[in-house]
Amino acid sequence: MRHIFRLWAALLVLCFGVNAALAETRLALIVGNGSYSAVTQLDNPVHDAELMAKALTSKGFEVTVLTDVGQGALNRGIAQFGRDLRAAGKDATGLFYYAGHAVQSFGENYLLPVDASLTDAADLSLVAVQAEAVLRQMRSAQNKTNIVILDACRNNPFEAIRDLNDNGLAEMKAPTGTFLSYSTAPGAVALDGLDGNSPFTKALAVQINTAGLPIEQTFKRTRVQVIQETNGRQTPWDTSSLTGEFFFEAKAQLTAEELQEKQLWDSVKTSEDPVQLMLFLRSYPAGRYQEEARVQLTAMMEKELGTAPAASPDSGTKEAPETEVIAAATPTVQAPAPQPPSVSEDELIGAAQSSGSAVDYQAYLDVFPQGTYAELAAFELKIIKEKAERAAVAQSTTQAPAETAAVVPATPAVVDLSGLTFETPFPTGGAPIQGLSIAEIVQLAPMFPPIEGIPEELWKDQSCSNCHEWTYAALCDQGTTYTKDNNVRALSKAHPFGGVFKQGLRAWATGKCK
Repeated sequence: MRHIFRLWAALLVLCFGVNAALAETRLALIVGNGSYSAVTQLDNPVHDAELMAKALTSKGFEVTVLTDVGQGALNRGIAQFGRDLRAAGKDATGLFYYAGHAVQSFGENYLLPVDASLTDAADLSLVAVQAEAVLRQMRSAQNKTNIVILDACRNNPFEAIRDLNDNGLAEMKAPTGTFLSYSTAPGAVALDGLDGNSPFTKALAVQINTAGLPIEQTFKRTRVQVIQETNGRQTPWDTSSLTGEFFFEAKAQLTAEELQEKQLWDSVKTSEDPVQLMLFLRSYPAGRYQEEARVQLTAMMEKELGTAPAASPDSGTKEAPETEVIAAATPTVQAPAPQPPSVSEDELIGAAQSSGSAVDYQAYLDVFPQGTYAELAAFELKIIKEKAERAAVAQSTTQAPAETAAVVPATPAVVDLSGLTFETPFPTGGAPIQGLSIAEIVQLAPMFPPIEGIPEELWKDQSCSNCHEWTYAALCDQGTTYTKDNNVRALSKAHPFGGVFKQGLRAWATGKCK
């Protein structure tokens, strides 16, 4: 049976979303032989050919598929493949894939058509197709990239014939610009598979879909997957003489914002300073590297504090989001009806900062729950709640909670801290920073987790100097970041010691960190 699929690159772009950057022509000849007439039949090669055709078509290849073909049809298919490749030009990529029986004789590899019948080893070249014929067609095209994939060596169907009792295939030399891949090492036997596909082709079809992965890494990952699935009984092998990079699927181009995020991540991911990771997490709260950064930060803090890994987040009671905790803990504050959408974020947060009122901060969160200043508003609400609770304990037990909340003084939005030095006490800011210097404050425990989701044992009742490299120089660097015009948003983010402390760091850095 012969199936031929031809899909042009323009149609591929529309139907399969192939990266538009794939400008070169990609041609593939795929052969799957399983229904042999004179030797052991194989269950999976046709399925393997179909799976590989689907995978390559989605990556922009114009695919020709031959299944269960005899010697004449196989030779004609290889010859036509060579003509197509020569016509495509030097920038074209050619790929040949074969699944089925193959044998070696005197160091040469032969692909077996389904009509191959043999009683004497001397007749092998008369009934089979030499694998070198494919390489000759590719070499004649003089194109820049060629790929040969042989998922053969299931077993030797001619073991009983003298001089044909070698297992597996012989190693072939890859002409310049060629990548050769075998489903198993030279001289070894590959498995046909028990679930409709061979372990090798099934793994390769998965790895081809990884965007931005060079071909060498694609086949390395395939090798690892096959070794794991076969419990070490099969080890794919490859050799390369490629002179340029090849990707089955090129990595998508980053936007300017994504590129900026990547550059910042590349600059901090090897840092041993948790502060740098925290600043990155706050700068890109929904970024591409959030999970990796959080894992790295948690591991770093565990190492610094010598604590065991936190329990799985699925165990126990799930914590409510910060804003929900705050809202539940301040039942005496009656929030007004949500402001109309015409009110801007800046106007609402400005009003809340001017009044210092929990009502105004809650009003901002009601209208902009995911707004730019949502984290700041939630933090200020928590501080107001904690101050109210401390005031309630200190005053008469008969005093109404609403009255207690009413006497909480407003925290100024912006305070004058000019002239602040490393040893100068903060003149304002409330507990716990007021009256203490920067040098003293960093020895305190944080008032809330520095990053949402960090296990409590890593921050609660811990000295911040233990979980950060808060040296004099590091603090100066942190303060300097707050002095830059493009870091206004960073100043609005909540801090374990409150916004006034960040303003103090900025004032100290403005004075050259004296």
